[in-house]
Amino acid sequence: MELSHIAKLNEEKKGPALLFENVKDYNSPVMTSVCTTTERLALIMGQPMDSTLVDLMKIWVEKSNTKVPPKMVDPKDAPCKENIMMGDDVDLFKFPVPKFYPLDGGRYFGTAGFTITKDPDTGWVNLGTYRLQLLEKNRLGTQFIKGKHSDIMLNKYQAMGKPMPVAAIVGCDPLMFLMGAARVSAFDSEYDLAGSIRGEAVEVVNTETNDIPVPATAEIVIEGEVDADAFMEEGPFGEYTGYYSGVGTDPRNFIKVNCVSYRNNPIFWGTTVGRAVTDTHMTMALTYGSTLWQQLVAMKIPGIKAVYCPPEGSGRFLAIISVKQMYPGHADQVLTAAISTEMGAYGLKTVIVVDEDIDPWDISRVMYALSFRFQPNRSQVIKRGRSTPLDPSLPLNARWITGRLLIDATIPYDWEEKPIPIELDPEIVERVKARWSSLGL
Repeated sequence: MELSHIAKLNEEKKGPALLFENVKDYNSPVMTSVCTTTERLALIMGQPMDSTLVDLMKIWVEKSNTKVPPKMVDPKDAPCKENIMMGDDVDLFKFPVPKFYPLDGGRYFGTAGFTITKDPDTGWVNLGTYRLQLLEKNRLGTQFIKGKHSDIMLNKYQAMGKPMPVAAIVGCDPLMFLMGAARVSAFDSEYDLAGSIRGEAVEVVNTETNDIPVPATAEIVIEGEVDADAFMEEGPFGEYTGYYSGVGTDPRNFIKVNCVSYRNNPIFWGTTVGRAVTDTHMTMALTYGSTLWQQLVAMKIPGIKAVYCPPEGSGRFLAIISVKQMYPGHADQVLTAAISTEMGAYGLKTVIVVDEDIDPWDISRVMYALSFRFQPNRSQVIKRGRSTPLDPSLPLNARWITGRLLIDATIPYDWEEKPIPIELDPEIVERVKARWSSLGL
Protein backbone atom coordinates (compact mmCIF):
# COMPACT_ATOMS: atom_id res chain seq x y z
CA MET A 1 0.00 0.00 0.00
CA GLU A 2 2.99 2.35 0.21
CA LEU A 3 2.71 3.06 -3.52
CA SER A 4 -0.96 4.04 -3.27
CA HIS A 5 -0.36 6.25 -0.25
CA ILE A 6 2.44 8.14 -2.00
CA ALA A 7 0.13 8.61 -4.98
CA LYS A 8 -2.86 9.72 -2.87
CA LEU A 9 -0.93 12.32 -0.89
CA ASN A 10 0.65 13.51 -4.14
CA GLU A 11 -2.72 13.88 -5.87
CA GLU A 12 -4.20 15.82 -2.95
CA LYS A 13 -1.35 18.31 -3.43
CA LYS A 14 -1.99 18.41 -7.21
CA GLY A 15 1.49 16.98 -7.66
CA PRO A 16 3.07 15.56 -10.81
CA ALA A 17 2.25 12.34 -12.60
CA LEU A 18 4.28 9.59 -10.93
CA LEU A 19 6.20 6.72 -12.49
CA PHE A 20 7.24 4.11 -9.92
CA GLU A 21 10.23 2.37 -11.48
CA ASN A 22 11.37 0.18 -8.56
CA VAL A 23 8.33 -1.76 -7.39
CA LYS A 24 9.31 -4.50 -4.96
CA ASP A 25 9.28 -8.01 -6.49
CA TYR A 26 8.47 -6.70 -9.99
CA ASN A 27 10.47 -5.57 -12.99
CA SER A 28 7.80 -3.43 -14.66
CA PRO A 29 6.78 0.08 -13.54
CA VAL A 30 3.53 1.60 -12.27
CA MET A 31 2.10 4.97 -13.39
CA THR A 32 -0.33 7.01 -11.27
CA SER A 33 -1.75 10.54 -10.99
CA VAL A 34 -1.96 11.13 -14.73
CA CYS A 35 -5.19 13.19 -14.70
CA THR A 36 -4.75 15.13 -11.45
CA THR A 37 -4.52 18.67 -12.88
CA THR A 38 -6.37 20.68 -15.50
CA GLU A 39 -3.03 21.29 -17.27
CA ARG A 40 -2.52 17.56 -17.77
CA LEU A 41 -6.12 17.08 -18.91
CA ALA A 42 -5.47 19.80 -21.50
CA LEU A 43 -2.31 18.00 -22.61
CA ILE A 44 -4.26 14.75 -22.93
CA MET A 45 -6.89 16.45 -25.11
CA GLY A 46 -4.29 18.24 -27.24
CA GLN A 47 -5.38 21.69 -26.05
CA PRO A 48 -3.38 24.71 -24.79
CA MET A 49 -1.91 24.17 -21.33
CA ASP A 50 -3.59 27.32 -19.98
CA SER A 51 -7.07 25.96 -20.80
CA THR A 52 -9.61 25.94 -17.99
CA LEU A 53 -11.73 22.90 -17.21
CA VAL A 54 -14.70 24.66 -18.84
CA ASP A 55 -12.58 25.40 -21.96
CA LEU A 56 -11.92 21.67 -22.25
CA MET A 57 -15.61 20.92 -21.75
CA LYS A 58 -16.52 23.30 -24.59
CA ILE A 59 -14.13 21.45 -26.91
CA TRP A 60 -15.63 18.13 -25.80
CA VAL A 61 -19.16 19.36 -26.57
CA GLU A 62 -18.09 20.67 -29.99
CA LYS A 63 -16.30 17.46 -30.92
CA SER A 64 -19.33 15.39 -29.88
CA ASN A 65 -21.05 16.58 -33.05
CA THR A 66 -18.65 14.64 -35.29
CA LYS A 67 -17.46 11.05 -35.36
CA VAL A 68 -14.11 9.63 -36.41
CA PRO A 69 -14.44 5.81 -36.36
CA PRO A 70 -11.46 3.67 -35.30
CA LYS A 71 -9.04 2.23 -37.85
CA MET A 72 -8.06 -1.44 -37.89
CA VAL A 73 -4.31 -2.01 -38.22
CA ASP A 74 -2.14 -5.06 -38.82
CA PRO A 75 -1.55 -6.97 -35.54
CA LYS A 76 2.13 -7.17 -36.52
CA ASP A 77 2.29 -3.40 -36.05
CA ALA A 78 0.46 -3.41 -32.70
CA PRO A 79 2.71 -2.99 -29.62
CA CYS A 80 0.04 -4.63 -27.44
CA LYS A 81 0.78 -7.95 -29.21
CA GLU A 82 4.47 -8.09 -28.27
CA ASN A 83 3.79 -10.77 -25.62
CA ILE A 84 0.87 -13.21 -25.36
CA MET A 85 -0.18 -15.54 -22.52
CA MET A 86 -2.91 -18.07 -23.35
CA GLY A 87 -4.98 -20.57 -21.39
CA ASP A 88 -3.22 -22.13 -18.41
CA ASP A 89 -0.24 -19.81 -18.88
CA VAL A 90 -2.34 -16.79 -17.88
CA ASP A 91 -1.10 -15.35 -14.59
CA LEU A 92 -2.30 -11.87 -13.64
CA PHE A 93 -0.03 -11.86 -10.59
CA LYS A 94 2.78 -11.26 -13.07
CA PHE A 95 1.81 -7.58 -13.01
CA PRO A 96 2.43 -5.09 -10.13
CA VAL A 97 -1.19 -4.72 -9.03
CA PRO A 98 -1.48 -2.39 -5.99
CA LYS A 99 -3.69 -2.63 -2.95
CA PHE A 100 -4.91 0.90 -2.34
CA TYR A 101 -6.52 1.22 1.11
CA PRO A 102 -6.34 -0.82 4.33
CA LEU A 103 -9.93 -2.09 4.21
CA ASP A 104 -9.95 -2.92 0.48
CA GLY A 105 -10.91 -6.52 -0.20
CA GLY A 106 -7.72 -7.11 -2.14
CA ARG A 107 -5.60 -5.82 -4.99
CA TYR A 108 -7.38 -3.95 -7.77
CA PHE A 109 -6.25 -4.56 -11.34
CA GLY A 110 -8.67 -2.08 -12.88
CA THR A 111 -8.80 1.50 -11.55
CA ALA A 112 -7.34 3.59 -14.38
CA GLY A 113 -8.39 1.19 -17.11
CA PHE A 114 -11.54 0.43 -19.07
CA THR A 115 -13.56 -2.59 -20.17
CA ILE A 116 -14.71 -3.05 -23.77
CA THR A 117 -17.91 -4.90 -24.64
CA LYS A 118 -19.89 -5.38 -27.84
CA ASP A 119 -23.67 -5.45 -28.20
CA PRO A 120 -24.72 -8.83 -29.66
CA ASP A 121 -27.60 -7.30 -31.64
CA THR A 122 -26.14 -4.14 -33.15
CA GLY A 123 -22.36 -4.53 -32.90
CA TRP A 124 -22.18 -1.31 -30.85
CA VAL A 125 -18.80 -1.20 -29.09
CA ASN A 126 -18.79 0.33 -25.60
CA LEU A 127 -15.91 1.45 -23.38
CA GLY A 128 -16.65 1.70 -19.66
CA THR A 129 -14.53 2.13 -16.55
CA TYR A 130 -15.43 -0.45 -13.91
CA ARG A 131 -13.34 -1.60 -10.98
CA LEU A 132 -11.64 -4.97 -11.44
CA GLN A 133 -10.44 -6.88 -8.39
CA LEU A 134 -7.65 -9.44 -8.77
CA LEU A 135 -9.25 -12.60 -7.35
CA GLU A 136 -7.21 -15.41 -8.89
CA LYS A 137 -4.48 -15.70 -11.49
CA ASN A 138 -7.16 -15.82 -14.19
CA ARG A 139 -10.18 -14.21 -12.49
CA LEU A 140 -11.06 -10.52 -12.18
CA GLY A 141 -14.04 -9.46 -10.07
CA THR A 142 -16.29 -6.85 -11.69
CA GLN A 143 -18.92 -4.37 -10.67
CA PHE A 144 -21.24 -3.86 -13.63
CA ILE A 145 -23.82 -1.58 -11.97
CA LYS A 146 -27.44 -2.13 -12.98
CA GLY A 147 -28.45 -0.11 -16.02
CA LYS A 148 -24.89 0.66 -17.13
CA HIS A 149 -24.15 -0.16 -20.75
CA SER A 150 -22.11 -3.27 -19.95
CA ASP A 151 -24.93 -4.54 -17.72
CA ILE A 152 -27.47 -4.01 -20.51
CA MET A 153 -25.27 -6.03 -22.87
CA LEU A 154 -24.67 -8.72 -20.25
CA ASN A 155 -28.44 -9.20 -19.87
CA LYS A 156 -28.71 -9.77 -23.63
CA TYR A 157 -26.02 -12.45 -23.56
CA GLN A 158 -27.74 -14.05 -20.57
CA ALA A 159 -30.99 -14.26 -22.54
CA MET A 160 -29.03 -15.94 -25.36
CA GLY A 161 -27.55 -18.45 -22.90
CA LYS A 162 -24.01 -17.31 -23.70
CA PRO A 163 -21.19 -15.67 -21.73
CA MET A 164 -20.35 -12.10 -22.73
CA PRO A 165 -16.94 -11.60 -24.37
CA VAL A 166 -14.96 -8.71 -22.87
CA ALA A 167 -11.58 -7.03 -23.14
CA ALA A 168 -10.09 -5.00 -20.29
CA ILE A 169 -7.37 -2.44 -20.97
CA VAL A 170 -4.78 -1.17 -18.47
CA GLY A 171 -2.41 1.48 -19.79
CA CYS A 172 -3.13 3.33 -23.03
CA ASP A 173 -3.40 6.78 -24.56
CA PRO A 174 -4.89 8.49 -21.47
CA LEU A 175 -7.63 9.99 -23.66
CA MET A 176 -9.04 6.46 -23.84
CA PHE A 177 -9.26 6.32 -20.03
CA LEU A 178 -11.29 9.56 -20.19
CA MET A 179 -13.52 7.85 -22.75
CA GLY A 180 -14.09 4.91 -20.44
CA ALA A 181 -15.05 7.27 -17.62
CA ALA A 182 -17.35 9.35 -19.86
CA ARG A 183 -21.13 8.99 -19.99
CA VAL A 184 -21.42 8.74 -23.76
CA SER A 185 -24.97 7.99 -24.90
CA ALA A 186 -26.08 4.45 -25.68
CA PHE A 187 -25.29 3.18 -29.19
CA ASP A 188 -22.52 5.78 -29.61
CA SER A 189 -18.99 4.42 -29.37
CA GLU A 190 -16.37 6.17 -27.30
CA TYR A 191 -13.86 5.27 -30.03
CA ASP A 192 -15.65 7.67 -32.39
CA LEU A 193 -15.55 10.54 -29.89
CA ALA A 194 -11.89 9.91 -29.07
CA GLY A 195 -11.06 10.06 -32.77
CA SER A 196 -12.91 13.35 -33.10
CA ILE A 197 -11.12 14.92 -30.11
CA ARG A 198 -7.73 13.59 -31.18
CA GLY A 199 -8.28 14.61 -34.80
CA GLU A 200 -7.40 11.17 -36.13
CA ALA A 201 -8.80 7.66 -35.93
CA VAL A 202 -7.89 5.49 -32.95
CA GLU A 203 -5.81 2.54 -34.19
CA VAL A 204 -7.28 -0.78 -33.06
CA VAL A 205 -6.66 -4.51 -33.49
CA ASN A 206 -8.88 -7.49 -32.76
CA THR A 207 -8.27 -9.63 -29.70
CA GLU A 208 -6.82 -13.13 -29.97
CA THR A 209 -9.82 -15.00 -28.58
CA ASN A 210 -12.89 -12.86 -29.24
CA ASP A 211 -14.01 -10.31 -31.79
CA ILE A 212 -13.45 -7.11 -29.79
CA PRO A 213 -11.39 -4.16 -31.13
CA VAL A 214 -8.75 -2.96 -28.65
CA PRO A 215 -6.30 -0.03 -28.85
CA ALA A 216 -3.18 -1.17 -30.71
CA THR A 217 -0.91 0.80 -28.36
CA ALA A 218 -2.37 -0.57 -25.10
CA GLU A 219 0.07 -1.66 -22.40
CA ILE A 220 -1.97 -4.66 -21.18
CA VAL A 221 -5.01 -6.31 -22.81
CA ILE A 222 -7.11 -8.80 -20.83
CA GLU A 223 -9.34 -11.08 -22.93
CA GLY A 224 -12.09 -13.09 -21.33
CA GLU A 225 -15.77 -13.68 -20.79
CA VAL A 226 -18.42 -12.94 -18.16
CA ASP A 227 -21.13 -15.46 -17.29
CA ALA A 228 -24.16 -13.55 -15.99
CA ASP A 229 -25.09 -16.51 -13.77
CA ALA A 230 -21.65 -17.05 -12.20
CA PHE A 231 -20.46 -15.13 -9.14
CA MET A 232 -17.46 -14.75 -6.84
CA GLU A 233 -17.00 -12.73 -3.66
CA GLU A 234 -15.73 -9.21 -4.48
CA GLY A 235 -14.97 -6.04 -2.55
CA PRO A 236 -15.07 -3.89 -0.60
CA PHE A 237 -13.30 -1.01 -2.35
CA GLY A 238 -12.56 2.59 -1.31
CA GLU A 239 -14.68 4.53 -3.80
CA TYR A 240 -14.50 8.06 -5.21
CA THR A 241 -17.11 9.18 -2.65
CA GLY A 242 -14.49 8.87 0.08
CA TYR A 243 -16.34 5.90 1.59
CA TYR A 244 -16.48 2.17 1.05
CA SER A 245 -19.35 1.01 -1.13
CA GLY A 246 -20.16 -1.83 1.25
CA VAL A 247 -19.24 -3.33 4.58
CA GLY A 248 -17.84 -6.59 3.26
CA THR A 249 -17.62 -8.82 0.24
CA ASP A 250 -20.57 -9.32 -2.11
CA PRO A 251 -21.24 -11.93 -4.80
CA ARG A 252 -20.56 -10.30 -8.17
CA ASN A 253 -19.88 -11.36 -11.72
CA PHE A 254 -16.29 -11.88 -12.77
CA ILE A 255 -14.15 -12.09 -15.87
CA LYS A 256 -12.73 -15.52 -16.65
CA VAL A 257 -9.49 -14.56 -18.36
CA ASN A 258 -8.49 -16.63 -21.37
CA CYS A 259 -5.67 -14.54 -22.79
CA VAL A 260 -3.42 -11.65 -21.86
CA SER A 261 -1.37 -9.69 -24.37
CA TYR A 262 1.03 -6.95 -23.33
CA ARG A 263 3.89 -4.74 -24.40
CA ASN A 264 7.49 -5.37 -23.50
CA ASN A 265 8.06 -4.02 -19.98
CA PRO A 266 4.43 -2.79 -19.74
CA ILE A 267 3.56 0.22 -17.62
CA PHE A 268 0.77 -0.66 -15.18
CA TRP A 269 -1.61 2.30 -14.74
CA GLY A 270 -3.60 3.05 -11.61
CA THR A 271 -5.50 5.82 -9.87
CA THR A 272 -6.10 6.14 -6.14
CA VAL A 273 -9.83 7.01 -6.20
CA GLY A 274 -10.80 7.66 -2.53
CA ARG A 275 -11.76 11.04 -1.07
CA ALA A 276 -11.91 14.09 -3.37
CA VAL A 277 -10.05 15.69 -4.99
CA THR A 278 -7.77 13.25 -6.80
CA ASP A 279 -7.14 11.91 -10.28
CA THR A 280 -10.54 10.24 -10.54
CA HIS A 281 -12.53 13.30 -9.53
CA MET A 282 -10.85 15.56 -12.10
CA THR A 283 -11.57 12.96 -14.77
CA MET A 284 -15.23 12.70 -13.77
CA ALA A 285 -15.66 16.47 -13.54
CA LEU A 286 -14.47 16.82 -17.14
CA THR A 287 -16.26 13.83 -18.66
CA TYR A 288 -19.55 14.00 -16.74
CA GLY A 289 -19.85 17.77 -17.04
CA SER A 290 -19.10 17.64 -20.76
CA THR A 291 -21.67 14.92 -21.32
CA LEU A 292 -24.37 16.80 -19.39
CA TRP A 293 -23.61 19.97 -21.36
CA GLN A 294 -23.68 18.10 -24.68
CA GLN A 295 -26.99 16.40 -23.86
CA LEU A 296 -28.61 19.71 -22.85
CA VAL A 297 -27.47 21.21 -26.14
CA ALA A 298 -28.92 18.18 -27.96
CA MET A 299 -32.27 19.01 -26.35
CA LYS A 300 -32.05 22.35 -28.18
CA ILE A 301 -32.65 24.39 -25.05
CA PRO A 302 -31.53 27.95 -25.84
CA GLY A 303 -29.39 30.18 -23.65
CA ILE A 304 -27.08 27.57 -22.05
CA LYS A 305 -23.87 29.50 -21.36
CA ALA A 306 -21.83 26.95 -19.37
CA VAL A 307 -22.15 23.76 -17.32
CA TYR A 308 -19.90 22.82 -14.42
CA CYS A 309 -19.88 19.65 -12.33
CA PRO A 310 -17.38 20.32 -9.51
CA PRO A 311 -14.68 17.70 -8.94
CA GLU A 312 -15.40 18.01 -5.21
CA GLY A 313 -18.74 16.35 -6.00
CA SER A 314 -17.05 13.69 -8.11
CA GLY A 315 -18.47 15.37 -11.18
CA ARG A 316 -21.76 13.54 -10.82
CA PHE A 317 -23.82 14.54 -7.75
CA LEU A 318 -23.90 18.34 -8.24
CA ALA A 319 -24.29 20.41 -11.41
CA ILE A 320 -24.20 24.20 -11.77
CA ILE A 321 -25.60 25.66 -15.01
CA SER A 322 -25.38 29.24 -16.24
CA VAL A 323 -28.19 30.36 -18.55
CA LYS A 324 -29.22 33.52 -20.36
CA GLN A 325 -32.94 33.66 -19.58
CA MET A 326 -35.14 34.39 -22.58
CA TYR A 327 -38.70 33.65 -21.37
CA PRO A 328 -40.70 32.94 -18.21
CA GLY A 329 -40.02 29.45 -16.88
CA HIS A 330 -36.67 29.20 -18.70
CA ALA A 331 -34.72 28.44 -15.51
CA ASP A 332 -37.24 25.78 -14.49
CA GLN A 333 -36.94 24.18 -17.93
CA VAL A 334 -33.17 23.90 -17.57
CA LEU A 335 -33.45 22.45 -14.07
CA THR A 336 -35.87 19.70 -15.07
CA ALA A 337 -34.04 19.03 -18.33
CA ALA A 338 -30.78 18.42 -16.45
CA ILE A 339 -32.23 15.50 -14.47
CA SER A 340 -33.95 14.18 -17.61
CA THR A 341 -30.75 13.71 -19.60
CA GLU A 342 -29.16 10.27 -19.69
CA MET A 343 -26.28 11.61 -17.62
CA GLY A 344 -28.37 13.52 -15.12
CA ALA A 345 -31.02 10.85 -14.65
CA TYR A 346 -28.48 8.62 -12.91
CA GLY A 347 -27.34 9.87 -9.53
CA LEU A 348 -27.47 13.67 -10.05
CA LYS A 349 -28.90 14.98 -6.77
CA THR A 350 -28.56 18.77 -6.87
CA VAL A 351 -28.86 21.15 -9.82
CA ILE A 352 -28.26 24.89 -9.44
CA VAL A 353 -29.17 27.30 -12.24
CA VAL A 354 -27.60 30.78 -12.18
CA ASP A 355 -27.84 33.82 -14.44
CA GLU A 356 -25.43 34.42 -17.32
CA ASP A 357 -23.37 36.93 -15.29
CA ILE A 358 -22.34 34.11 -12.92
CA ASP A 359 -19.59 31.74 -14.07
CA PRO A 360 -20.66 28.33 -12.71
CA TRP A 361 -17.05 27.38 -11.88
CA ASP A 362 -16.60 30.56 -9.80
CA ILE A 363 -17.86 29.06 -6.55
CA SER A 364 -17.67 32.35 -4.61
CA ARG A 365 -19.99 33.96 -7.16
CA VAL A 366 -22.30 30.93 -7.06
CA MET A 367 -22.44 31.38 -3.28
CA TYR A 368 -23.32 35.03 -3.91
CA ALA A 369 -26.20 33.96 -6.15
CA LEU A 370 -27.40 31.46 -3.55
CA SER A 371 -27.33 34.17 -0.91
CA PHE A 372 -28.96 37.05 -2.78
CA ARG A 373 -31.00 35.56 -5.66
CA PHE A 374 -32.17 32.19 -4.38
CA GLN A 375 -35.53 31.83 -2.64
CA PRO A 376 -36.33 28.42 -1.10
CA ASN A 377 -39.96 28.61 -2.24
CA ARG A 378 -38.76 28.68 -5.87
CA SER A 379 -36.82 25.44 -5.45
CA GLN A 380 -38.19 22.01 -6.26
CA VAL A 381 -37.75 18.71 -4.45
CA ILE A 382 -38.12 15.61 -6.59
CA LYS A 383 -38.63 12.71 -4.21
CA ARG A 384 -37.75 9.83 -6.50
CA GLY A 385 -34.97 9.40 -9.02
CA ARG A 386 -32.42 6.78 -9.98
CA SER A 387 -29.45 6.58 -7.65
CA THR A 388 -26.07 4.90 -7.65
CA PRO A 389 -25.18 2.15 -5.16
CA LEU A 390 -22.02 4.14 -4.43
CA ASP A 391 -23.85 7.09 -2.80
CA PRO A 392 -22.98 7.03 0.93
CA SER A 393 -25.75 9.50 1.80
CA LEU A 394 -28.22 6.62 1.44
CA PRO A 395 -28.41 3.52 3.67
CA LEU A 396 -26.59 0.48 2.30
CA ASN A 397 -29.81 -1.47 1.73
CA ALA A 398 -31.64 1.37 -0.08
CA ARG A 399 -29.35 2.91 -2.65
CA TRP A 400 -31.40 2.60 -5.82
CA ILE A 401 -33.65 5.65 -5.31
CA THR A 402 -32.55 9.20 -4.43
CA GLY A 403 -34.25 12.54 -3.95
CA ARG A 404 -33.27 15.53 -6.10
CA LEU A 405 -33.06 19.23 -5.26
CA LEU A 406 -33.51 21.75 -8.08
CA ILE A 407 -32.37 25.25 -7.08
CA ASP A 408 -33.28 28.36 -9.06
CA ALA A 409 -30.60 30.91 -8.09
CA THR A 410 -31.58 33.38 -10.81
CA ILE A 411 -33.42 36.68 -10.79
CA PRO A 412 -36.81 35.60 -12.20
CA TYR A 413 -37.24 36.58 -15.84
CA ASP A 414 -40.90 37.56 -15.35
CA TRP A 415 -40.30 40.15 -12.63
CA GLU A 416 -41.30 43.55 -13.93
CA GLU A 417 -39.07 45.27 -11.37
CA LYS A 418 -35.71 43.60 -10.89
CA PRO A 419 -33.07 44.41 -8.24
CA ILE A 420 -30.82 47.25 -9.37
CA PRO A 421 -27.18 46.08 -9.38
CA ILE A 422 -24.45 48.31 -7.99
CA GLU A 423 -21.96 49.14 -10.72
CA LEU A 424 -18.84 51.29 -10.86
CA ASP A 425 -18.60 54.23 -13.24
CA PRO A 426 -16.61 52.91 -16.25
CA GLU A 427 -14.80 56.20 -16.93
CA ILE A 428 -13.67 56.58 -13.34
CA VAL A 429 -12.54 52.93 -13.31
CA GLU A 430 -10.24 53.57 -16.28
CA ARG A 431 -8.94 56.79 -14.73
CA VAL A 432 -8.18 55.04 -11.44
CA LYS A 433 -6.46 52.13 -13.21
CA ALA A 434 -4.20 54.58 -15.01
CA ARG A 435 -3.14 56.03 -11.63
CA TRP A 436 -2.87 52.67 -9.84
CA SER A 437 0.90 52.71 -9.37
CA SER A 438 1.00 56.37 -8.35
CA LEU A 439 -1.59 55.58 -5.69
CA GLY A 440 0.96 53.22 -4.15
CA LEU A 441 -1.16 50.15 -4.83
